[in-house]
Amino acid sequence: MPSNTHDDALMAATARGEEAAFRLLVQRWESQVRAFLIHMLSSVEEAEDLTQDTFVQVFRKAARYHGEGKFQSWLFRIAGNLARSKLRRRKILGWVSFNPDFHDRADQNDSPARQLERKNDAEMVQAAMAKLPQRQRQALVLHRFQGMKYKEIAEAMDVTVPAVESLIQRAMGQLRTMLQGKADRS
Repeated sequence: MPSNTHDDALMAATARGEEAAFRLLVQRWESQVRAFLIHMLSSVEEAEDLTQDTFVQVFRKAARYHGEGKFQSWLFRIAGNLARSKLRRRKILGWVSFNPDFHDRADQNDSPARQLERKNDAEMVQAAMAKLPQRQRQALVLHRFQGMKYKEIAEAMDVTVPAVESLIQRAMGQLRTMLQGKADRS
């Protein structure tokens, strides 16, 4: 199967039982799904498990998929639903650490003081993000880290585009308020 085959065609082939098509879908999307789940769960191990669960569901639901070019939204809806279920079971609203080594690689020329400042900033953002409501955090992660457009996020979260705009706007406002308050106390 050619590597440039469209996701919808790969899903149709997967529905027919073509394992090569499914393997190509997994190769194409696995790292993005894993990164999204790490951001949602704050746990690499749980993200690994749910990444596998996501693709198990994709495989099982392949025959019912009629995406018409909306595979990414459908895929992230599955992953998001699994993540929210996991968070509900854990009864915490986790967030991945904004580890500078992972998200914001420091410039090799940064002084130790600047590196410490980056680490402190990352910890403040992490603490603020952990306080956001789940749906706001999910919309923000899909937009900022997955680069999805509002329409795609709306499809993935099964909400309207204005709802996505509102979720992101409220999340950014709350983050701004929380981070400003911490900066004022410094």
